[in-house]
Amino acid sequence: MNRSRSESLFEEANRVLVGGVNSPVRAFKGVGGSPFFATSGKGATVTDADGNTYIDYVLSWGPLVLGHAHPIVEEAVRKALENGASFGIPTEAEIRLGETIANHIKCVEKVRLVNSGTEATMSAIRLARGATGRDIVVKIEGCYHGHVDGLLVAAGSGPTTFGHPTSPGIPKSHAESTLTIPYNDLEAAKAVLEAKGDEIACIILEPVPGNMGVIVPQDGYLAGLRELTKAHGTLLIFDEVMSGFRIAMGGAEERFGVTPDLVTLGKVIGGGLPVGAYGGSQDLMDQISPVGPIYQAGTLSGNPLATAAGQATLDVLSSDGVYDSTVNAMTLLGRGLGEIAREAGVPVHQTQVGSMACLFFNENPVQNYQDALTSNTERFSTYFHAMLDNGVYLAPSQFEAGFTSIAHDSSVIDRTLDAARSAMASL
Repeated sequence: MNRSRSESLFEEANRVLVGGVNSPVRAFKGVGGSPFFATSGKGATVTDADGNTYIDYVLSWGPLVLGHAHPIVEEAVRKALENGASFGIPTEAEIRLGETIANHIKCVEKVRLVNSGTEATMSAIRLARGATGRDIVVKIEGCYHGHVDGLLVAAGSGPTTFGHPTSPGIPKSHAESTLTIPYNDLEAAKAVLEAKGDEIACIILEPVPGNMGVIVPQDGYLAGLRELTKAHGTLLIFDEVMSGFRIAMGGAEERFGVTPDLVTLGKVIGGGLPVGAYGGSQDLMDQISPVGPIYQAGTLSGNPLATAAGQATLDVLSSDGVYDSTVNAMTLLGRGLGEIAREAGVPVHQTQVGSMACLFFNENPVQNYQDALTSNTERFSTYFHAMLDNGVYLAPSQFEAGFTSIAHDSSVIDRTLDAARSAMASL
């Protein structure tokens, strides 16, 4: 497959953009080679600068649950743009999107719109600290909550030790206010809360992690965290920037029957435009300025284009049968991939929650970050490039989620499985 134009553009990009990209994973460092450059997308496909078209399972890293360039979303954004792209003044669209979020996610009584998932998690943690008067945050190893200084930490030597910074530029003092424990490990959570519970403001986690591949919570894990945090007066934050409106219309609360104190959202609620949000009970949220003393602000928060795209996306997604179609597409794909892998004699571990899924090249179950790290990344890289050459674009990392949209119909899935047969055979 010819990608000479993309290769040329990547050379140009490296002269002006750091690493040739504006977000690291786009550089294909996890799989080798150089990225293609997108020029357009339609439905389930994206087209590159050389005219090659790929079935897209990245979907802008999750938000395009309706597929690329959905006409209703396009029209909503077009109408909003006709009236102005940004005001820094309240608009009715902000109210309507906030209402839609609250109507679907039961624990949300009030919401604050922001501009990104990173802003949402950062702000939710500030609220948790301000509301509890405590400083320590507990995060789960392998869960990603944006490039927040205090959350870019690795696990220490044990479940109750402080983490250490994983990036230069993060003061050690920031990491020292963060504890890291494994996912799916209630005993570790119990130990850290018993050791430092009166200092811990919150536990934050992706209820369904999507940044170490998709990992499924064990039965009772999320409910156990809820019980433990309540006992210690610690807030529980579900980071659903990725999983929100992907694992259920009502999020993890609906799917698993566990109610967090705060939820962070992004991706789908912007329909492909930059957006984020955090929400919870009125008592908690009213501690945010201008009602309460905890400050958080954003010039472009709730901008008309993002709210229009998000509202249109959620309206379509909540129509009868639409959400289920995205899940059914992923189920059909996963079943087919599993059969192909078995026929090829390639050991894999598959996970799926809603319209999120991952194919781990691992012969053992993957239940946490350390398990994920035992996956065969070389085999994944070979598979990734074989799929790309056969017209299927997957996330360029073993440790990322794949997504389906309403545009991924049975014919798209069949074409994907045809590509997978060829790719698996090459392994």
